[in-house]
Amino acid sequence: MTGFITDAKTVLVAGFSLLALGLTITADPARAEGGPLIAVFTKNLTNPAYAAARRGVDLVAAEKGAATLHFVPEKPDNVEEQKALVTEALTRKPDLVIFVPVDDKAMVEDAAKFTAAGIPVVSFVNRLEGSFVTHVGSDDVAVGYNGARALFEGMGGSGKVLAIEGNPAAPTSRDRVAGMKKAAAEFPNIEVLDIVTGMYQKPAAYDVTTEALKLHPRIDGIWAANDVMVYGAFDALNEAGRSALMVGANGLDGAISMIEDGTMLATVEFSAFKIACIAARAGLRHLNGEPVPAEITVPSVLIDKTNLEPWKVPLEERDCPAWDEIVTR
Repeated sequence: MTGFITDAKTVLVAGFSLLALGLTITADPARAEGGPLIAVFTKNLTNPAYAAARRGVDLVAAEKGAATLHFVPEKPDNVEEQKALVTEALTRKPDLVIFVPVDDKAMVEDAAKFTAAGIPVVSFVNRLEGSFVTHVGSDDVAVGYNGARALFEGMGGSGKVLAIEGNPAAPTSRDRVAGMKKAAAEFPNIEVLDIVTGMYQKPAAYDVTTEALKLHPRIDGIWAANDVMVYGAFDALNEAGRSALMVGANGLDGAISMIEDGTMLATVEFSAFKIACIAARAGLRHLNGEPVPAEITVPSVLIDKTNLEPWKVPLEERDCPAWDEIVTR
């Protein structure tokens, strides 16, 4: 293995077995004093939403005297790498696992290995079958619906729309597409030209938008299942000398800037940061014998020019919400 220090507390290590392994190790002085060790699984190193999620777990861990190990596939959303990471994590014997599967079907048996080893697991963002302390997520149908409705209303209720889904293996994407379709059914003069797959990644979204622009001489609006895919679509539109109203989801810093300058209509705050904060709080409460509900939904908010101010605070400067801000029962 090789490693390099990225800051005073973090080491990034790559290269495990025959597969690429991205492993971020946060220094764990609390562990030496008996503090719990949290293994955190996220899907990739490319989506800023997951960078924010990792920061959220680290903030809660530091607050509670815990340590974190971050297991991230080097190839975005790669199932085989995440399977190898599960094997590696088991050798570290964590006290708690916080888990986002790259595929909600393919990773079921692997996530179950932690439970079989007596390690409690909190699932977050993408739900999967199994025995978990809780699942922390958002109402993704509402995320897709609210973004799409804002787009269709911004288009005056008529026009042609390109929809860009995320990773089809992710429940978040499937639910957001369902929400978009629900909104489209309420606007008879909106035509959804196609649903293309952007894999929640900027390069893939750029590619599919480029091809769609060749096929469709008129695209009035673009609905994307996350903000990163809006970035790719925006680049494709610029290259083609075309424009369209666009909405995304996540409430990323770049999207907030684009809304402010008028190049993006709206985004829906699906805050992986807040979700991860609450997932960490839930797991640590469980370790302390405190009650945790079986499911926790973190509310989402439509963000447009009318309510931008709270989201102008950069993600890396935001604080984790307290437990009682989200969990009221």
